[in-house]
This record gives sequence, structure tokens and C-alpha cells, in this order.
Amino acid sequence: MHFLPTTFDELKGANIKQLDIIFVTGDAYVDHPSFGVALLGRLLESKGYKVGIIAQPMNIEDIRRLGRPRLFFGVASGNVDSMVANYTASRKKRRSDDYTPGGINNRRPDRAVIQYVNLIRQAFKDAVVVIGGIEASLRRFAHYDWWNDKVRKSILLDSKADILVYGMGETATVEIAKRLESGQSIDGIRGTVVWKNSLNGLENDSNKSLHIPSYEEVCTDTDAYGLMYKDVSLMTDPFKDIVIIQKQDNRYVVQYPPAFPLNQNELDELYLLPYTRRVHPFYEAQGSVKAIETVRFSITAVRGCFGNCAFCALSNHQTTHIVSRSEESILEEVRRLTKMSEFRGTIADVGGPTANMYGSECDVRQSVGQCAKYCLFPKVCNNLKRQDHSANFIELLKRIREVPKVKHVFVESGIRHDLILSSSNQDYIISEIVDFTSGQLKLAPEHAHPDVLRLMRKPSAELFVEFKRRFEEAARQKGEKKYVIGYFIVGHPGEGEMENAYLKDFVAKHLGYIPQQVQIFTPTPSTLSTTMYHTGKDPFTGEEVFVERHEKMRNIFKDNIIVQRPLKRY
Repeated sequence: MHFLPTTFDELKGANIKQLDIIFVTGDAYVDHPSFGVALLGRLLESKGYKVGIIAQPMNIEDIRRLGRPRLFFGVASGNVDSMVANYTASRKKRRSDDYTPGGINNRRPDRAVIQYVNLIRQAFKDAVVVIGGIEASLRRFAHYDWWNDKVRKSILLDSKADILVYGMGETATVEIAKRLESGQSIDGIRGTVVWKNSLNGLENDSNKSLHIPSYEEVCTDTDAYGLMYKDVSLMTDPFKDIVIIQKQDNRYVVQYPPAFPLNQNELDELYLLPYTRRVHPFYEAQGSVKAIETVRFSITAVRGCFGNCAFCALSNHQTTHIVSRSEESILEEVRRLTKMSEFRGTIADVGGPTANMYGSECDVRQSVGQCAKYCLFPKVCNNLKRQDHSANFIELLKRIREVPKVKHVFVESGIRHDLILSSSNQDYIISEIVDFTSGQLKLAPEHAHPDVLRLMRKPSAELFVEFKRRFEEAARQKGEKKYVIGYFIVGHPGEGEMENAYLKDFVAKHLGYIPQQVQIFTPTPSTLSTTMYHTGKDPFTGEEVFVERHEKMRNIFKDNIIVQRPLKRY
């Protein structure tokens, strides 16, 4: 297997005079399907395009290294938003970066997408530039930026890129390449955002359009900001087929309907492309890349998440539509892993955003799109209760374990315990999950106070306690010392001193240990929680929400849980 070229010598060795597409990314080049740029690069290569990758460029010379692409530059911050990668929830600079060789956080600039586009414009003024990935996807409209404490314009305008791909970008990226290849316009592609000086012609065609509050309105009116979020979250769905328009200054940001999710065959083919699952030698020579170690022998089995957790960007980015790979495709990938010289018999993870959503289907979502109510909140929808999805996932894990040379199969992805507790096979599934847990099963109750959980769109703490008790009892019956570890968020909208004290008491009473898995809420762009943080209201109900904005107090909230000290206002 070969890597996609990243140096001039590789181009020369492959006798490539000009690449068609060059991806620029904030991560080191890791040729693994869990890295978006590697995945898109392999997909385009399979379509006959010559693709190169420039990882973590520092200057114009880095950008010029592979020459000018014939079709376009594709730009992403990497697997992580650059501001999240560079700063803690207390706005302190992070020292480490798992996606950088050597682990030192010195290669990814703040607002990496904007910085990389600027470098490209300096090196190749008229090149077509396509931006995408998590950083661009969540900033496609006007958005509250916590790091600057202000509302910023669409990153498409700030970066001066030609087009933005949002969500999982396979279909849109391939379509852009095809149209540029044939000299066609790249306007009107599903899963993309463009900017226009005029709407002439756009609103006269067959598209249904929705105007959301303008940039100027959402900058000065938090109610308008809440309405913008509500409209975008409800109407961005491939089955609703709506063009969303936002005026920003004298221009218009136009979002075309999302691309339809890949079907199972397409997802199967995507994950069986010839990835080396290694760090490119050019970057590995600069130091080890920690991020590969946790995913090298992992399997993506499912894409999408209908959890709709308020603080999570996954539903916005991967959508609530679930696509599961076929068992045969997954087993073939496992067989390939067992042939790698580094393989020692352990499949570290099988899953996706939520592992036990594997095989889940919803007739409503698959025909008319996401409905107005939540799939799992305040309780599991009856459409999902009728399915035995968790049992299907268990059977998949068992089949993987039967592959020759596989000794252990673990699930490290998140699971939804409320889904399991809604199943008709609860005891069987919980017992089997024990066998696929490496020692500690990581769950994310996130909080304990009912009001905070309601704003988070998370299930009750009582369900977490019940699942924890039953899992650990099942482990004892098997003679195994395996436990449930809870992850918690403090400083989320709705949490004040009383709610934080409630969480502290819950931890002391039900966990039996002092948790270290406690994080302070970081308001990342375009999530429901960030909208509540900025506006002080739930945009769906109009309910006023308390927000703790003082960073010192947010840190005290965290210390109160992990140190179990008395809570004192600073």
C-alpha cells in the first residue's frame, strides 16, 4: 500500500506532473479512515483523481510544496476544531496536541481554516478553495464565538474561500471535483454553502427557501439569534429540501439542502479503501502522533447519531440519520487488521458516535426527515423501542471475536444506556456488554440535577444509577472486576451553585469514587448549549436559563466535584 503524496520527491517518484486536488489539514497526515482528510483523499483517488496532502503548513513554502492543483485546494482544521485544540475551557493555551508529531501544540494556528486559506491565496491567488470539516461546518452561518465573546460572520466570508462543504462531505466533494473537471459551475450542490451578491434567479426556481435573521440582527438581538438557531437546526435536513439564506452585510450566505446520507454499500466501500493505517513517514520522522494509537485497530461500524445532546456537535455535523455498515464489510476490515505486523489480537473499539445505535432505523426519519420531537428525550421514542438494535450490535461483536487471530474485542465508543434499558433483552445485553468491556465502561450521564439534564437533553440520573448497578452486578456474577465510569460536565447553562452541590452529593452517594472525568463546558459554535449560553434562553421553549459566565466560578464548580470540597463563592 502507498501513501498519498505529501512531498515533491513523492510526486517525482510517482511521475505525477500536477495533482488534481490538494488537501491542507491541521493534523499530521495519518492515513486512517478516522481522519477526514485521509478518507476524502482515498475516496477521490478511487474515482481516478490525483490527490496530495499538505499537513500542518507553517508558511507559503509549505503550501507551494506540491505545486498548484489542477482543480482545487481542500482546507480543514483537522479532526478537531482548532480553537478547541488550542485552548482549555478556561481559555488557557494547551501545551499538548495528540494530532501533532511529538505531541507539542506548536503547529496548528488559531482559526486554522482562515489562516490556511490566506496562505493559499498568497501562494496561488486564483486557485479554487473549498473549506470543510468540523471547524468550517459549524461556522457556516453567523455564530457566537466564545473565545472572542462576540458573534462572527460565516467562516466562508471571513476566509474568502469559494465554497464550503458542511457535514460528512464525501458526496459534495466528489461532485465539486466532477463539475470543475467538466468546466461547470459549482453552485447549487447539496451539502454546500456559497455566498452571493444577489438572489436573482435563486428564489425563482423550484427550491423552497427560508430566510433566517440577518447577521446584523443576530449581533444585536439575542432573540433573533435564538430564532436563527432554531430555524437552522429544524430545517437542515436532506428530506426537507430547503435552501436557507442569511444576509450578511450586502451579501447572502446560501446553504443548499444537505447531501443525502451515504447508503450502506457506499459506506462499506469507503471504509475498505486501501488505507495504510499509519503516520506518513515525513511526519513520523518529526515524532510520534499519539492520536493514531487509540484508533489504529478500531472499526467504524455506524455513522450518525440521533442522541441530540444539546452540547454536542455530532447531530449537526453527522446528522441524526443512522447508516450502518454491513457485517461482511466490517469483518473484512477486521481480517485486514489481523494481517498488520503490529496487530496483537485486540480490536480496540467497534462503534461510531454512539456504538449501540448500530442497526437502528426509523421509518419517519428515513422518509420525511427528523421530526420535531427528540428520539431519546425525555424518553426513548416508541419507534426505537420496537427494535432490538443493541442485540444486533452484540451479535456483530461476537462474530468479530470469531475471526482468526482476534483475541479481544472492546467497545470504547460511547453507548446510550437508556437505549439498552428500553430493550426487551436488557439482562442479556448488559451481561454481554461486560464481555466486551476492557475494564471500565465509560458512560456519560453528564450531570445529575434534573433541570440541568433537561437542558442538556439527557436522560435522568436514575437510569445511569440503575445501569451502573446492573452492569457491575453482571460483572461480579462472571467473576470479573469491571466498573462503570461516569463523565460529567460542569458550568453548563442551567447550573448554578445549587445544581453543582446536587451533582457533588450525587457523586458522593452513587459513584463510590472521586471522578477525574469532569470537564468544564466549552461553548463551541452552533450547538444548542452554546445558543443558551449566549442568549440566556432555550430557543425552543423561550425559557430563561441561568448561565455562569465567570471563569473562576466555573473552575470552582469542577474542583468541587473532583476534590469534593465545600463550595464557596469567590
